[in-house]
Amino acid sequence: MTQATSLALFCKVVDNYGDIGICWRFARQLAQEHGIAVTLWVDDLHTFQRICPEVQTGAALQQIGAIAVRHWATQEGEFAPADIADIVIEFFGCEIPPGYIAAMAECEPRPVWLNLEGLSAEEWVEGCHTLPSMHPRFSLTKHFFFPGFTEKTGGLLREAALEEERQQFQSDPAAMAAFLAQFGLTPQEIAARKVTLFCYPHAPVAQLFEAWEEGDEEIACLVPQGVAAQAVHAFLGEAANPGVMRRRGALSVRVLPFVPQQDYDKLLWASDLNFVRGEDSVVRAQWAGKPFIWHIYPQDENLHHKKLRAFLQRYAAGSASLDAFFLYWNGARPQGGAESPDWSALWTDLRADMAGLTQHAIEWQRHLYTLGDLTTNLLKFSSSLR
Repeated sequence: MTQATSLALFCKVVDNYGDIGICWRFARQLAQEHGIAVTLWVDDLHTFQRICPEVQTGAALQQIGAIAVRHWATQEGEFAPADIADIVIEFFGCEIPPGYIAAMAECEPRPVWLNLEGLSAEEWVEGCHTLPSMHPRFSLTKHFFFPGFTEKTGGLLREAALEEERQQFQSDPAAMAAFLAQFGLTPQEIAARKVTLFCYPHAPVAQLFEAWEEGDEEIACLVPQGVAAQAVHAFLGEAANPGVMRRRGALSVRVLPFVPQQDYDKLLWASDLNFVRGEDSVVRAQWAGKPFIWHIYPQDENLHHKKLRAFLQRYAAGSASLDAFFLYWNGARPQGGAESPDWSALWTDLRADMAGLTQHAIEWQRHLYTLGDLTTNLLKFSSSLR
């Protein structure tokens, strides 16, 4: 069995930072921990640059560390077998160029072809994980590979040194305070309950701000630039530029610049509660070992609510306060719940359970560790196909 040495990863940016966030972490881990020569094809270099400042948005081909980054500008193009990697991955069924597929069919041996799917806790995922799909014209087979939360899935993305780095950072209060201070946080903000807020524009942010503002606990809310722009602008009373902060009542809201992925991890580690959105940040929130609220990517006919409830069945561990907050935050409703949520009451209930939720987050993290990590699991499966 030959060992794969090269991998092509195709990424179309649909959910802003989620798609490229996942693919960039995945590419780095493949190169750094497994010695794979990775070519990352991306259609939107401007979004990529927000989380990786080294990206040159006008370059057709560039080298970032050990990874070759290609601007995937078109489905056109002719390719030869020599251009084809040992492993070819479509992220979330993004349909790679027909010319690339034709060249794959000419390779001997054929490359391993995988569709790396989106994250879901739904039961059907276990039955579809690693299923084959024959190409209608060429002698090629594509396999589906699903991340997930059980041993019958591929697990979650996680670097080998991540847990050691997290524990070292979280056990050093001075390092955490210094990290937060570089964004301008005052000692008062650092001493408050720190909440990161990353959500889609339709989240009920204004209502939550009001509940926090009128509460009896100091809360420092840290919001990346451009997130919840309307509600943040209304609270601040001015443009939501990085470094701007305003305090009203018990709440302070501070706008942060977008940061590289490694610093985003530290931001999650240094906070007490993390609001996250999409797939990349929700996975990082789980590795942070802190309570979190997930704003799931919206789908037509509210299909995302079914996906959310499936996750809560696995994660919420019978916590009524967490279940209710998750659902209302996503425009859904718990069974028997009021049509219009009382955000002050929801927050009071969640806050009362925070110690238990923190312990649960750590226990959940231990469970996820038993599944292995997505990158290693995917390479093992690819090796079995070669």
